[in-house]
Amino acid sequence: MGLTARIRTRDGWAVTHAVVTVTDMTGTQVLRAEADPEGAVRDTTELTPGAYTVIVTAVGYAPAASSAIVTASGRAEVGTVTLARQGGTELPPPGPWTIDPAHSSVAAVAQHLGISSVHGRFTEFGGTIEIAPDDITKSRVEAVIRAASVDTGNGMRDTHLRSGDFLDTERRPEITYRSTGLTQAGPDRWTVHGELAMHGVVRPVDLDLAYLGTGADPWGGTRAAFRATTELHREDFAMNYNQVVQAGIAAIGTTLRIELDVQAVQGASLPAA
Repeated sequence: MGLTARIRTRDGWAVTHAVVTVTDMTGTQVLRAEADPEGAVRDTTELTPGAYTVIVTAVGYAPAASSAIVTASGRAEVGTVTLARQGGTELPPPGPWTIDPAHSSVAAVAQHLGISSVHGRFTEFGGTIEIAPDDITKSRVEAVIRAASVDTGNGMRDTHLRSGDFLDTERRPEITYRSTGLTQAGPDRWTVHGELAMHGVVRPVDLDLAYLGTGADPWGGTRAAFRATTELHREDFAMNYNQVVQAGIAAIGTTLRIELDVQAVQGASLPAA
């Protein structure tokens, strides 16, 4: 019985200091609970069945309100509540930005044997972002990844991934992405339309992009942070290798989940080290 909820930022981090307030339809407060260090709220107060308003607040974040129905069991499962940072809708200043590889990551996750996941990343990459001054949808991004820099933590597997069965890095040393458009999907969420060139194949790929904010860094520069995700299918890029181990289960899944965490520095180049 009681209230359960998970409080997260748009980039998936727990909001440990969030406060959840529940009011009934007359506006009377019936419950107040704080999130634990994992951003979870678990309150055992029994609530009378009916409709309620749930308000989530946290210092530095915009409040979020939603409706909740308490069942006959006295339980209200709010699910995951996402809080946007205050000022998160303020877009980065227009002009050129340069991706900082030292504070960014390009990661991929594939299913293994149908029961677990293999996590990998590319360690060498770079790119530029151009924020359009008048119409944000005309902004552009270009990125280049060195295919041979793939790293899954297993040398034998990485060698196989660099071979002709997969990335064929000797003949196709670069993976490139160039945006072709931008569509707003929310106050600080966007869909980046673009073309991904990998393994000699060019395909349209959309990125689900969250803008996480802009701030000064300790070295006198300005940085903007973004998180982007997408899914790729290996067969779309002529990587059809697989090994079926038993009962039709493939050793390596055909779908890749791509997760990008990007910090960009304002300017046409990275500052000197």
